[in-house]
Amino acid sequence: MKKITTENRIPWNENFKYCIGTGRLALALRKEYLDGLKKAVDDIGFKYIRGHGIFHDEIGIYREYEWNGEEKVMYNFTYIDQIFDSFLEIGIKPFIELGFMPEQLASGTKTVFWWKGNVTPPKNYKKWNNLISATINHLIDRYGIEEVKTWPIEVWNEPNLSNFWENADMEEYFKLYKETVTTIKSINEDLIVGGPSICGGSDHWLDDFLTFCKKENLKLDFLSRHAYTSGPAQLIPFSCYQEIHSKENLLKDFKTGREAIEKVNFKNIPVHITEFNTSYKPLNPVHDTAFNAAYLGKILSYGGDFVDSFSYWTFSDVFEEEDIPKSLFHGGFGLLAYNLIKKPTYYLYQFFSKLKGDILYRDDNLIVTEKNGKLYIIAFNPVEDVHDITLYQTLELPICKSEDTVFVKRSVINEEYGNAWQAWRKMGRPRFPNKEQIEDIKEAAIPKFETYNLPVKEGSITLEFVLQKNEITLFEITGIHKPKSYESPYYGLDDSRIVGYNNL
Repeated sequence: MKKITTENRIPWNENFKYCIGTGRLALALRKEYLDGLKKAVDDIGFKYIRGHGIFHDEIGIYREYEWNGEEKVMYNFTYIDQIFDSFLEIGIKPFIELGFMPEQLASGTKTVFWWKGNVTPPKNYKKWNNLISATINHLIDRYGIEEVKTWPIEVWNEPNLSNFWENADMEEYFKLYKETVTTIKSINEDLIVGGPSICGGSDHWLDDFLTFCKKENLKLDFLSRHAYTSGPAQLIPFSCYQEIHSKENLLKDFKTGREAIEKVNFKNIPVHITEFNTSYKPLNPVHDTAFNAAYLGKILSYGGDFVDSFSYWTFSDVFEEEDIPKSLFHGGFGLLAYNLIKKPTYYLYQFFSKLKGDILYRDDNLIVTEKNGKLYIIAFNPVEDVHDITLYQTLELPICKSEDTVFVKRSVINEEYGNAWQAWRKMGRPRFPNKEQIEDIKEAAIPKFETYNLPVKEGSITLEFVLQKNEITLFEITGIHKPKSYESPYYGLDDSRIVGYNNL
């Protein structure tokens, strides 16, 4: 039995829902995307959203043309206005990532992804700076300086990879950062700018980047990094499999930002993990599973201790980095599958959004918080072995208010309950399910829910439960309802007189 007390309580932070990732921003012009984002914001409470491609040609901000023998530039904000308007109407702010390069401004033709994001430096830094200035000034004119000052601005995406920045040229990236931050800060010193948004395996970039900013006396308002915990992809047609490394490896990556700041003796600034997940491939079936949710339980519990935010990549399977998705479930990054179907990891986030108050206890499989006498408990049991391994838990929990009996609500996701992917598999894996099949899958995605009472003895309760393989479960424990003075009482009620309930 684990005895939980209130003696060593620490505040619970909500850094896990500060930001959420998305595919390229142009996807926000689609109805299902916006419907899914609204659902995620309403259910979970994400505050910011980050995605690629603000300067991609399909959004069309930058256009060069010729008039009377002279080269001209037109800035077109039609689509980005629609996108950011939609975000704000839903109740979420942009976490702006500056990339990729407009084709007419690019110094080369190298691209990444099915939708061809150009990854080369600008052919002319004066034109790049003018683009940055025009864009930021337009956003200020449209949304107001006080609003835009709350939007983090990240310079590029994963420049340590040649896939995302030609030749992974560190010196050229530092030039891009210097030019960009200088331009933005000349507009308003209080605008929030940071980087370098690297992925794992090149953490020396953090040291070198911080040293560069310090040497050049450049403003750096936050440090950003990405974190994934999978090995090399084992490819099959339209899918892949990968080894998933330990949760400790992922948390170790979270720690590198703060460690780099201390190592270089840089000023204390926020650290943002602007992308994280188990696999870095949008075709890995692990993203659709209950294991993915249970595995990330410890990450959501502890991640906020090390970083100011860690952004799950992504909220929706409306996502097209490696071509158009070819099946309802295809290993997409999203918390939501197509048709707004909630995956187990969506429920992990929804469960964690319920946590309030202070942490009373945490371990590899459990977190307990308390606020105003109400207890919240999330437990998780990731099982990598194919065998069905259950986990038994017995907790002695303090009841902070004078109660004789408490009311317990339990929500459960595992391989059997709340698991849309498993229902789809049993259905025969229809790539394009009909409406009836979709409704069946949505129904299968609903968590198991149960309620019961527990007696309070000497100011505590004993909670016993079993976690099945890859289960996540949420308990919410409150006192039972006590009639208010203004409520008119019922007289003569006796539930044992109802036919079939004579044992109550």
